[in-house]
This record gives sequence, structure tokens and C-alpha cells, in this order.
Amino acid sequence: MIFTETKLKGAFILDLDLRSDHRGAFARTFCAQEFAEHGLKPTVAQCNLSYNYLAGTLRGMHYQVAPACETKLVRCTKGAIYDVIIDMRPDSPTYREHIGVELTADNHRSLYIPELFAHGYQALTDGAEVVYQVGEFYTPGYERGLRYDDPAFGIEWPIPVTVISEKDAAWALFETVSVGVL
Repeated sequence: MIFTETKLKGAFILDLDLRSDHRGAFARTFCAQEFAEHGLKPTVAQCNLSYNYLAGTLRGMHYQVAPACETKLVRCTKGAIYDVIIDMRPDSPTYREHIGVELTADNHRSLYIPELFAHGYQALTDGAEVVYQVGEFYTPGYERGLRYDDPAFGIEWPIPVTVISEKDAAWALFETVSVGVL
């Protein structure tokens, strides 16, 4: 695997180190030892699959707080998505900054998301399928969310949002949320 740290400390883009021959190709997509060597949490508590019927579908922006903070390793296995993360660590020099990365079945790229990063993505193709390895169990009482269109973050989604859950559309604007609930 090829680890490239983003401008958000601790968040990495992972590209495959493909070994190709006449049969096709092979690559490692996860190695606990390599993750630990890069200072990443190698724990996998859950693996999730998300399937999106239509391009424009948006899921997010989600994260969990202590004691149930999650790390995620996200990969698009069919179609394409635009994956966005926001640094929600109050003591971080990149607090409230975000990046977006296109993950596709063709580029085989994945995104490692540290604890206390809000995460969401938009399906760029019909039938986009996403697999995530998560470092903590989903714990509803510790779940938090941010509005995908919150002006406090200024995220520019590549295509119009056409499908979103009621829950994701209803998250409060960041400026109205008490700091104590982060």
C-alpha cells in the first residue's frame, strides 16, 4: 500500500501497490502492521457496505465522540463517490477544515479517516457501492452529525444532491450547536 498523508494530519489516502501479471493483479488492501507503522489505528470492529441506487445520493456528515470515537477505512467497490471529511478535533491546527477525494472502483483508492473526523460522501454514479472498515462499534448515543450544506464548512459537492435521508438533512448548523455536544 502507498500511504499519502493529506493536509489534515492523520488522514491518509491509500493507493494500491498492484502486482500485475498475465492473470490480472493482486494488492493488499489492509495490513495492521503497516497501519501501525504509519501511526494509524489498525483495529477493525465492523465492516459496513453501503449501496446507493442513484447518482446524487448523499450520506453524512457523521462521526462519533468519546468513548466511542471511530476510525474508518473507506473504499468504493463499484461506481464512484466523492468522499468528504471534516476535522472536528478542537485542538487540531486544521480544526473545521475539510478535504474531498474521489474514490472509484477503477482507481482502487481508499481513505483512512481518523477519530473525530466527520465523514460523508456523494454517489457520483448510479449503483455506487461503498465498503468501510470501522475501528469502533456503532454507538447511537455517541453519534453526531453535521449538515452537508453548512456554510461553516463550505463544502462544494460535485453534483446536485438529489437523495438524502431526513436525518442527514436535519442536522443542526454547526454555529447553533453547543460546543459541549461535540
